Amino acid sequence: MNVLYEDNHIIVINKRAGEIVQGDKTGDKSLCDLLKQFLKEKYAKPGNVFVGLPHRLDRPVSGVVVFAKTSKALERLNTMFRDGNVKKIYWAITKERPLKPEDELQSWILRNEKMNKSFSYPKQVPGAKHAVLHYRHIASSQNYNLVEVELKTGRHHQIRCQLASIGCPIKGDLKYGSKRSNPDGSISLHARYVEFIHPVSKELIQITAPLPSDKLWQSFE
Repeated sequence: MNVLYEDNHIIVINKRAGEIVQGDKTGDKSLCDLLKQFLKEKYAKPGNVFVGLPHRLDRPVSGVVVFAKTSKALERLNTMFRDGNVKKIYWAITKERPLKPEDELQSWILRNEKMNKSFSYPKQVPGAKHAVLHYRHIASSQNYNLVEVELKTGRHHQIRCQLASIGCPIKGDLKYGSKRSNPDGSISLHARYVEFIHPVSKELIQITAPLPSDKLWQSFE
């Protein structure tokens, strides 16, 4: 368990790609379950351990996940994430370089539950939600580009969908147009940084998640 920060009310984990944050139909053990077990053993708690989840990361994505250890913290964090009061920075590796070095992407995203995929539209369509992100190109290697994304809204597969819509699908993301998969089944998207006011102490919390250990990520470190 890669703990980046912990106090009495919250715990922040650096999730590995492939881990599921919450239980799903696969029946695989979730990060929520593993964290409960970890806290139970760490503090020798006799009863049930409370772990609340105010936001999510897709299974093939790595990086920062914030959990609540108390119901008071969860309630306040839920409101903060919903109201956009948490700064979220992601790093994405793409094959193609964005045409503009920096831009704000605004579109309407419609989720198709059966396909577990989202589609981006330039104008509002029935059922779609407004989606906003800001990106900037920050580095290039011989074959790939590193793009930093600040997420302004939290829509289903938003970064994956919106970057694909400008011709820059994330490396390994077959669902959104990448030519080939990553060997470990991940996609090259990492929740790099979060910043928020602590829900109880009101201190400023700033957390950066170390990059995955594979060579390509490390070359961009």
